[in-house]
Amino acid sequence: MIERIETGARMSKIVKHNGVAYLCGQVGAGESVTEQTIECLARVDALLEKAGSSREQMLQAIVWLADMKDFAEMNAVWDAWVPEGHAPARACGEAKLARPELKVEIIVTAAY
Repeated sequence: MIERIETGARMSKIVKHNGVAYLCGQVGAGESVTEQTIECLARVDALLEKAGSSREQMLQAIVWLADMKDFAEMNAVWDAWVPEGHAPARACGEAKLARPELKVEIIVTAAY
């Protein structure tokens, strides 16, 4: 069975299937990569909770940066957020994001 949560015409915020929760990409507000990453990860936390999951159950994360020069700044926030011993498989790349002010977008998949 597939369960869709907060489904709109374009996308669902969460899709659950076979014990896996797929979260839509999250972004955050703020001027800096640090501010945007903090808010982005807070939104991930909220979706994980809504999915019946947690940071400790993350399987994979995909991080998109508007500019790879922000890699270390984003990682400083990420490293403090990920529970020790529970780091997901992760990829990070550079991409043109949906709006010019966005600096980071994170997509998480987790068990529930």
